[in-house]
Amino acid sequence: MHILQKNYSLKSLNTFGIDAKAKYYLTFDAPQDFAQFFDQYPSLKLEKKLFLGAGSNLLFVTDFDGLIIHPKIEGIKCVHEDGNSIDLEVGAGVNWDFFVNYCVENEYYGIENLSLIPGNIGAVPVQNIGAYGVEASSLVYQVNGITLDTLQSKSINGKDCEFDYRTSLFKEKLKDNFLVTSVIFRLSKQPNFKIQYEGLVDKIAQFGPLNIQNIRKAIIAIRQAKLPDPAVLGNAGSFFKNPIVSENQSIPLRQQYSDIPVYPFKPGLVKVAAGWLIEKAGWKGSSLGNAAVHDRQALVLINKGEASGEEIFQLSQAIATDVKSKFDITLEREVQLIKAD
Repeated sequence: MHILQKNYSLKSLNTFGIDAKAKYYLTFDAPQDFAQFFDQYPSLKLEKKLFLGAGSNLLFVTDFDGLIIHPKIEGIKCVHEDGNSIDLEVGAGVNWDFFVNYCVENEYYGIENLSLIPGNIGAVPVQNIGAYGVEASSLVYQVNGITLDTLQSKSINGKDCEFDYRTSLFKEKLKDNFLVTSVIFRLSKQPNFKIQYEGLVDKIAQFGPLNIQNIRKAIIAIRQAKLPDPAVLGNAGSFFKNPIVSENQSIPLRQQYSDIPVYPFKPGLVKVAAGWLIEKAGWKGSSLGNAAVHDRQALVLINKGEASGEEIFQLSQAIATDVKSKFDITLEREVQLIKAD
């Protein structure tokens, strides 16, 4: 079944709580419903389109003058299992952390470090979400979806998804032309914990012995301590990516700032903590109108109550300008901006 609505408020459908509107808003709960929709409304194929999941990685700077496509495909099913691993196909509309908890409860390993990341399954391979030393790319076996130009079903193997740091084939070459309907994740039935992240071992010990359940508890506790609940303070988690710079560019920064967090990325490249850059640029806890930088995590921009998307956008611009001026490093937004052309 599909439902089409016009001039639809998106305030409850984005974690910043911005009261933007969509010209058209479509929901459906099965892949075949999506193709059938365009048989009924062929003129809407020409509208600008935006795929919406939980709205946890979007900033609506303006209303959306087009068709918002919001899949509500549910379900978790096993499609293959052997002694070492299990393949689970998960609908695009399933909440990500619900799925993580499902895996932890069943002791399917590899996903536990990605606990409490907001969003739905459909966005996971697009964004290549990651945290605490694990990225979704290591878990995605296959992505199933529909290409918009042909309305045909297509499956893409995980190794062909062109995953990189917070990006993928779906965010680049197939942007706006591939609707994810389900994802198959391959999880291990044997533990192989990644707990090298600073402070994680000590936090796990607070909950008891080393096991998958206590790793999840520890990561949830760490995230809750530094990240505001979107239900209380509108936000989209990390607003900026950690910038990638050359090792040569990082040398004078390390010499000048002994505490700068720099991590190996690829040969000749390192990753610099964006939150540290923002804090050192003087923005932590600061406000611009009704938008602000969180006082416990400078990487998070918040809606203090009635901020417009434009206010949050202008705050991000000011932060990026100051970081560039102070460190000669360009910040790139992790959050997708939705604004008029």
